[in-house]
Amino acid sequence: MQGTDREYKFKYTRLAFIDEQIASGIFPSAGSIAKKLECSSRTIQRDIEYMRNFLNAPIEWDAVYRGYYYTEKNFHIKALPINEGEIFALTLAQHLLAQYKNTPIEKSLRGIFEKIEKSLPDNVHFDSLFSSGKVTFISDSLPVISEEVFETVFKALKEHVQLKFCYRPLQKSTYMERLIEPYHAVCQKGSWYIIGKDVMPPKENTTVHPSGDIRIFSLSRIKYPECTGKKFELPHDFDPDRYFDKETGVWLSDTKPFTVELEFSPEVGTFALDRVWHKNQIIKEKEDGFVYVSFETTQMKELLRFVLGQGHTVKVLEPESLREAVRQELAQMGELYG
Repeated sequence: MQGTDREYKFKYTRLAFIDEQIASGIFPSAGSIAKKLECSSRTIQRDIEYMRNFLNAPIEWDAVYRGYYYTEKNFHIKALPINEGEIFALTLAQHLLAQYKNTPIEKSLRGIFEKIEKSLPDNVHFDSLFSSGKVTFISDSLPVISEEVFETVFKALKEHVQLKFCYRPLQKSTYMERLIEPYHAVCQKGSWYIIGKDVMPPKENTTVHPSGDIRIFSLSRIKYPECTGKKFELPHDFDPDRYFDKETGVWLSDTKPFTVELEFSPEVGTFALDRVWHKNQIIKEKEDGFVYVSFETTQMKELLRFVLGQGHTVKVLEPESLREAVRQELAQMGELYG
């Protein structure tokens, strides 16, 4: 589309006003509209021609009333002040719903995009580049979250009521009944979690977390959720940033901050240099091609996963606790593979 964004939006402001005037049945002329908008009659005439040719507006001139009218009584132009760049961004966003995959919200968001597309003028469509086969989107394999779980958890979060459900911890093969006060929802790399205060009354001979702890639960491992209706007050001093590092991970068991120092080999040096690791990161490229990366976090388990996933291309320099965790994991892997 030609012209600047500002000019484009001014144009659609005029079109909306012209549409309103014609649809009102007062038979406006180009001159009367121009006077109200403080512009030239020629500009309004060009706009009307644009509406006829590109927006399929059924505009006709009435010689008796000496003004314009719609031949279709209930017609209104479908006009949004949106430019090419914004259409491209909308199309791209439509394909970037990976973090909502396998959740009920994915269907709702796609419905929103369909409504936006239908509201565009007939000659304006989402960018066809993304449906041409020239662009591929690859997302992580994500766990399935049932509609019942998703809606019930967020209802409890919104209404500040206690949430009861059955939960399967990572280390267990059975489900356990839990009762929490939901404080905060987190989406990490497409996986959804709920943080809350565990208020389940303690049972004898149990090894679960004690009642009163702030814990995090994966929505994909929740069954039979139920809003109890019992209200609670969110603590005034609750700050989700105190319970996890949103730039690294969401392990609530890791709360003590530490400084990690990593050394990447030259074969992945560009990867280390290009990536934003943390807001407080330090990155240095050495003369031998090795890359030094350092930042502060609380997420020991998440870093252990990452380091093991990189194999021989990354070495932990500090802290010693992480180095020891890597050694132990490698020893267990050695036993596993003989």
